[in-house]
Amino acid sequence: MKITDLELFYLQPRWLFLKISTDEGICGWGEPIVEGRAHTVAAAVEEYRPVLIGADPCKIEHLVQLMYRGTYYRGGPVFMSAISGIEQALWDIKGKYYHMPIYEMLGGACRDRVRMYGHLKPAAIAGDFPVEEMLKIADQRLAEGFTAVKYSVIPPIRPLDNLEMLHAIVDRFAAVRQRVGSKVDIAVDFHGRVSSSMSIRVLKELEPYYPLFVEEPVLPENTEEMVRVARSTSIPIAAGERLFGRFGFRRLIEQQAVSVVQPDLCHCGGIFEARKIAAMAETYYMQVAPHNPLGPISLAACLQLDACIPNLLAQEHPAMPNRQDLGVGILKKPFVIESDGCIRVPTGDGLGIEVDEQAMAKLVSDGHWDTPHLFFEDGSVADW
Repeated sequence: MKITDLELFYLQPRWLFLKISTDEGICGWGEPIVEGRAHTVAAAVEEYRPVLIGADPCKIEHLVQLMYRGTYYRGGPVFMSAISGIEQALWDIKGKYYHMPIYEMLGGACRDRVRMYGHLKPAAIAGDFPVEEMLKIADQRLAEGFTAVKYSVIPPIRPLDNLEMLHAIVDRFAAVRQRVGSKVDIAVDFHGRVSSSMSIRVLKELEPYYPLFVEEPVLPENTEEMVRVARSTSIPIAAGERLFGRFGFRRLIEQQAVSVVQPDLCHCGGIFEARKIAAMAETYYMQVAPHNPLGPISLAACLQLDACIPNLLAQEHPAMPNRQDLGVGILKKPFVIESDGCIRVPTGDGLGIEVDEQAMAKLVSDGHWDTPHLFFEDGSVADW
């Protein structure tokens, strides 16, 4: 079996899909994307075309090594995201060729259902919105069966912000906790928007409300500061969406900067690379909660990993109102979140999905999406 073609599809709201075809009629799908850089990643995928055309798609590790090590400048979000989407598609092909799910080739399933945690926001990309609206969304998530939810703090937040800001952050969490009760887990994402010193202040005030974890309390580029924040609190710290490959995760894990590791399978290097990262995390008794704010192919890849790792905490889910993230309007059989807030582990071949290309054509876009730009009152740049 040989690879014959690569096709890229830009889809709303900010997704990029990849289809790899073979001479035996088997096709595989992947989701290579850096949010806001779809055209850049597409160019990177195209640069790998000479490596892939004519190659055996089942030699996945060899091709990944060739793409990663075949250039002097390795890693980074663009090339690792390109490799991630390609790798997902290769696993999809291999699973279809051997008539088994990907997780069966990675040791078999540890579970038959995957616990999901849903976002508390009104749209795929949400800015500031009232607490009352968040509470209504929380009611909806509970009605949908979710046993865990997550939301992000509202930027911009100054490096040493005032007491009003601290109270606003804590009061929002307290309101959600009061609404959902003590049986539902709540995580909060600081999104790297908060300084180390401000994070330490906020975490102290959040402790009585028992967060499941706090995500990216500081930017992951400074592991030592992540460690300092983690040592200041009893709240589990999570990070990993902006790290690439197992080498990018090594210091985070070895320095025990987190309790929860969050590889993004569209950025970290793909399914098998995420499996390696999960094994590294397991040696420090860390949990894994794969990052996924993206589309249904990304979700399908995550579920294959989730099925076969023993240290899974939960799977992130954007919970878009139109359910496109579950595959509505894209997959012939969209995923279903059941009444217990879980998705059943797929049993189909490869990724376990069948893309409806005719339906998907209605969502085709120009691929343009910009990361929001935020500023403080004095005009200086704030983190989004």
